[in-house]
Amino acid sequence: MEENCVMNTYGRYDVTFEKGLGCKIYDSVGQEYMDFVSGVAVNCLGHSHPAIINAITTQSSKLMQSSNYYWNTPHKLLAKKLIDNCDHDKVFFCNSGTEAIEAALKIARKYGSLKNTKDKNVLIYMDESFHGRTMGSLSVTGQEKYQKDFRPLIGGTQKVKFNDVEELKKNFNDKVCAVIVEPIQGEGGINIATIEFLKAARDLCDKYDALLIFDEVQCGMGRLGSLFAYKKFSVIPDVICIAKALGGGFPIGATITNVKASAAFVPGDHGSTFGGNPLACAVGEAVLTELLDGGVIEKIDDKSAYMKERLLKIKEKYGVIDEIKGIGLLIGIKINADTKEFCKSCFDKKLLVIAAGNNVVRLLPPLNVTKGEIDEALDILERVISEI
Repeated sequence: MEENCVMNTYGRYDVTFEKGLGCKIYDSVGQEYMDFVSGVAVNCLGHSHPAIINAITTQSSKLMQSSNYYWNTPHKLLAKKLIDNCDHDKVFFCNSGTEAIEAALKIARKYGSLKNTKDKNVLIYMDESFHGRTMGSLSVTGQEKYQKDFRPLIGGTQKVKFNDVEELKKNFNDKVCAVIVEPIQGEGGINIATIEFLKAARDLCDKYDALLIFDEVQCGMGRLGSLFAYKKFSVIPDVICIAKALGGGFPIGATITNVKASAAFVPGDHGSTFGGNPLACAVGEAVLTELLDGGVIEKIDDKSAYMKERLLKIKEKYGVIDEIKGIGLLIGIKINADTKEFCKSCFDKKLLVIAAGNNVVRLLPPLNVTKGEIDEALDILERVISEI
């Protein structure tokens, strides 16, 4: 079988998907599923969106790759569109979220090395966090199950308890070059950072001349109801890492910096062969146009309230849901049941959902999902819950 040729790195369901349209995805025998995984918060406009298809078709017929030794027009257009919609200065393009994190960590270490303080190279990260699977990003991922088999990881890191202001203060000093935090921990269980904690991190970074890095790979690009997640928390980081929804299904990532952070890098410090290629950037620009000018983001808060209200009724009716978590269309339901079996039961009833953290099931619909599609998905979810 062909699948035996693929390295065993995922516990895959026994299904092969062939095509998708909007919220619906179809397997190789034509069965229809409601997709509330969205490629794990990637397919922000659903499957086969015309704007993405048009961008790929148009740009691929002109120029797909030209090397970063030269400028290309989509690269410049996407960079400007991102910067015009945030409080930052520069963009580095790459191909994925973990690459965006790697760039941010290198910026932080370089920033620290340029200061007069000796050994300013400590990276503070949070427990239960997830930043990727490369050696650098894994070293600041606060979950032992991901780290244990790959030690020794990179040194100069310090884990602190998420949302614990006092522990953060206790571990902060002149040797810290950066703090990295997810405004909402996705893989960790849809854990929301408190504004108090993020403000404390901002104040400490200012006091000790360190960089504040927000990992918005999963929670950014409209997922929370604003293009950038930080805008929901009233705390401006120095560095933002984005990917996933930026390409709407096409691989692209970016590290966005303010003036002081961007000054750390000079030619030769970092690079990416495919980062910023014309095809990926053309798709990214098309996605942003739909999210912003197409009015997708402005409707998310209303859809979120609608989904949470329906979930609350299900919670009150059955004794399975303990808590409804999240912001925007990054929703988690904490259940008192086995999440693996729960997700499998949803799959059997043709609804795709995914687990996160401790007994949490994530609901990640496309951002342009309709209320009718939300009802359709939650009808299936309720049937699963009623059978537990």
